[in-house]
Amino acid sequence: MSRFDEFLTANATFASSFDKGGLPMPPARHVAVVACMDARLHPEKVLGLEIGDAHVIRNAGGRAADAIRSLVISERLLGTTEIVVLHHTDCGMLTFTNQQLTDKIQADLGVDVREQDFLPFPDLEQSVRDDVALLRESPLIPKDIPISGAIYDVNSGKVHEVTRA
Repeated sequence: MSRFDEFLTANATFASSFDKGGLPMPPARHVAVVACMDARLHPEKVLGLEIGDAHVIRNAGGRAADAIRSLVISERLLGTTEIVVLHHTDCGMLTFTNQQLTDKIQADLGVDVREQDFLPFPDLEQSVRDDVALLRESPLIPKDIPISGAIYDVNSGKVHEVTRA
């Protein structure tokens, strides 16, 4: 059985008692969360969110530069009024440089991606500050939108605040 077959079986169970079909499209708590795609981070559980509460935008490292398009749609069209950037400890983005990954892609696939920024970072707290600053400075994000940045500890389950803008 493939993983997708397992997912379909699990979904049948989920759908059998699903009662959230009438929720409105805009998130009830008017917040967008930008988080890493790491499987150990479950933003909804970590932050106490339910279905329909928030937009959760995930990518490698939880990087704001990758999320701006979604954030603009979330804020301009769907009424979010706050942004939270959530990175985490033991992140894979701390383990490589752009040069290392471009060299690996060239060796493995024969593709030149030297112009691609994979957005790795050497300092976890600084990456949060950088992403909050990028959003705060973006002309696409209104200045009255509160933006917070935090780090989730994959060992303790705790979130600690890094910055607010």
